[in-house]
Amino acid sequence: MKMITLMPVIDAQKCKGCKTCIRVCPTLAMKLEEKLAVVDLERCRGCANCEQRCPEYAIVMAPRPEPILAGVDPANLDYEKIRELCLKARFHPEQTLCYCTGTRADEVAGAILLGAKTPEDISCMTGIRTGCKVECIEPVLRLLEAAEIHPTPVPGGWQWYGRTITAWEIPVSVKQKYASRGFYFDEDIEILDRVVSAPLQGKEQ
Repeated sequence: MKMITLMPVIDAQKCKGCKTCIRVCPTLAMKLEEKLAVVDLERCRGCANCEQRCPEYAIVMAPRPEPILAGVDPANLDYEKIRELCLKARFHPEQTLCYCTGTRADEVAGAILLGAKTPEDISCMTGIRTGCKVECIEPVLRLLEAAEIHPTPVPGGWQWYGRTITAWEIPVSVKQKYASRGFYFDEDIEILDRVVSAPLQGKEQ
């Protein structure tokens, strides 16, 4: 769970309608109305990306009148299905995917099982990607792919940094090329497989 305590406040006198805040929002909470930026507080997760990137300094973060919670409780879902999805994506269910918000793989998998089909919807539901906003798009995309969901970035958006290759996806030709140079790809994969399949710590077996 992430406690959302802040919200963006837009100064209409400074806003030029440049759409920068729209492009950088990880939950698609920002939009343009009558050439001015407005925020959907139901989707906003208080990450301050809009404030940090606004070229006109037209946005400041302020306390919400009432804090809200973002999060998915895996205990309310079929945990075996969550575990299957995590393992398919090569994640341990209890593995932390977003250190900024403390979001785990089982929470993201739970959001997908509840119907989330895009990184933006998953961010709204769990809070993931609302800290540094950089690294955790990759595990979100991996879990969506494992669920056979293949979203595309919003046109003109800057929120996605894309998928990176995993140890399991390294081509054989690359492994062979670097085998004599101190790289141990298969040994690394063996260790990672053991981590992914390790017993759950937070649940009885």
